[in-house]
Amino acid sequence: MSSDWIDAEGFRANVGIILVNADNKLMLGGRVGAKGWQFPQGGMLVDEEPETAMFRELHEEVGLESDDVELLGVTADWLRYRLPDKFIRRHSKPLCVGQKQRWFILRMLSEDDRVRFDRGDKPEFDRIRWVPFWRPVNEVIYFKRRVYARALYELGHHVHPDGLPNQPRWWPRRWRAAFEKDIAKAEKAAKSAVEEPNP
Repeated sequence: MSSDWIDAEGFRANVGIILVNADNKLMLGGRVGAKGWQFPQGGMLVDEEPETAMFRELHEEVGLESDDVELLGVTADWLRYRLPDKFIRRHSKPLCVGQKQRWFILRMLSEDDRVRFDRGDKPEFDRIRWVPFWRPVNEVIYFKRRVYARALYELGHHVHPDGLPNQPRWWPRRWRAAFEKDIAKAEKAAKSAVEEPNP
């Protein structure tokens, strides 16, 4: 944990990876010894560049190299989520209260047989599956859903330039309200950044 980059507010710097195949399905990894599914992700080391961390995590978590993928895009800024109290390790120093993530979207150029789980010190996943665009929001642990929706919204145009797939009709109303609030806030921030005059 000592090599992790945790900022003054307690957010651990992290990269998230959205892998897309030729059918525009997204890769989810199944957690070792658990039912959970998520995108590949991992912490950044102190002074490590986000893209360097992304390719390191890509190799460690699913065994892929840079020539197995095409980099399509990256989020403009950090996306943050807080950990629920029960997941915060109060005795760890510095205290980590959540993650701030730079998300990357990659096109997978190789076949699935290039995926391996034995490249890192401790495997994160033991299986993968390819799912429709919005499905990862349902599959990930609850406190990451808003960040997943935000990352997919921001990066999805790289694979769906004519418009993102419709959100599932059966998503609860509270999900939609939270996602729409996040998106509106992000768009307002982006607009303000463009309108600010250069000093």
